[in-house]
Amino acid sequence: MDALTQALLDGAGPDELARHDLPATYEAAHLLAADTDMFDGVEDKDVRKSLHVGPVPMPDIAPDEVVVAVMASSINYNTVWSATFEPVPTFAFLKRHAREGAHAARHDLPHHVVGSDAAGIVVKTGAGVRHWRTGDHVVASCVQVDEQEPATHADAMLGTRQRIWGYETNFGGLAHYAVVRASQLLPKPAHLTWEESASVLLTAATSYRMLVGDNGARIKQGDIVLIWGATGGLGAYAVQMVKNAGGIAVGVVSSEAKATALRRLGCDIVINRNEIGMGGDDAPTPERTIELGKRLGREIRRQTGEDPHVVFDYVGRATFGISVFVVRKGGTVVTCGSSTGYDHHFDNRYLWMNLKRIIGSHAANLQEQAECNRLFRLGHLSPVLSTVFPLKDVGEAARLVQLNRHTGKVGVLCLAPREGLGVTDPVLREKIGVVRLNPLRGTDAVLEGA
Repeated sequence: MDALTQALLDGAGPDELARHDLPATYEAAHLLAADTDMFDGVEDKDVRKSLHVGPVPMPDIAPDEVVVAVMASSINYNTVWSATFEPVPTFAFLKRHAREGAHAARHDLPHHVVGSDAAGIVVKTGAGVRHWRTGDHVVASCVQVDEQEPATHADAMLGTRQRIWGYETNFGGLAHYAVVRASQLLPKPAHLTWEESASVLLTAATSYRMLVGDNGARIKQGDIVLIWGATGGLGAYAVQMVKNAGGIAVGVVSSEAKATALRRLGCDIVINRNEIGMGGDDAPTPERTIELGKRLGREIRRQTGEDPHVVFDYVGRATFGISVFVVRKGGTVVTCGSSTGYDHHFDNRYLWMNLKRIIGSHAANLQEQAECNRLFRLGHLSPVLSTVFPLKDVGEAARLVQLNRHTGKVGVLCLAPREGLGVTDPVLREKIGVVRLNPLRGTDAVLEGA
């Protein structure tokens, strides 16, 4: 074990950490460019076969970058896309990024270190970094932006060079060390463990932008919000945000086990799609879409007396036409992804004639992420971590997400030797209570037995 890693595990302070050089190599979950054709003609693109864990070279850092010793990370669906090489191999993103030249050229490598979440400790800062120092406890945003691009200063998500770290860039978070820009960092919530903190920022901030921020649906008190996939990472945070805003959360799930988990989150109305005859339609026909929309609409009206003001949809092809149909006149469908497919079909008459809106949303800018992170630091939002794997088993963790056999977030321990470490405000943690902080822990075991 190298001296820096040993010092971290021994709990060394900032001065001691600063005395150690970065290791020449580090352990990381990575993909290989040589594997990009491995799933051609294969129906089950099992990510356990493409995700490798082993040593990779430590890169040099740019003046505006920071090296973070990653204590924990988590699985996001973009890691599944990366590991299946769909919709395109991510090595194409790395080559495109490298064409910018200078430090960007480092990213074009025969391996891609993946992962878009991290909680850890700053161990090295570039010459241009002003706000972070060695020893700081941080969480990493998934968003990298070009601060020299004008659009970035209106909304970072509008910049043409905005990229998702660990997906469209190299040196991601499912590793012992990660290279991030200083503008990606926020303070780690002091009452949360490493693995809890690492399960938050990408999905929670995405949900915040979609529902709460000025760029999204801007929900208000009394709004009925239909949430597809409400026990997933995005959906479980959406439930909390709707509740915090004084809205009425309507969660749609695919099994009774997930319905039980959703009730733990305090969701107002839980609808098991199988119980109202909505199961098994991955890509419904136009006629079937309307039929399913009427069926879901009747159930929502039966339990609330009204149609939903907002529909929160990241499921995509299997649900989007229903979302457009079922949202009320003048209502809003907000979408940030398409886990069941990007090719959406809907009857446009129900959109234009009923004055509905569709808002496309992607991740969150740093201000939105800071506002969301503040809610966690105050204890007003809780992690939705359900299970945790060691880095060596990252393939199993990603496979759980690939098969949709998880609830909430799936965590990955990187340098942290065990769960439960990293808490520096035990008073707030005790005040909030462990049960409230971990409403979905253990629910994956329920799903495995379902």
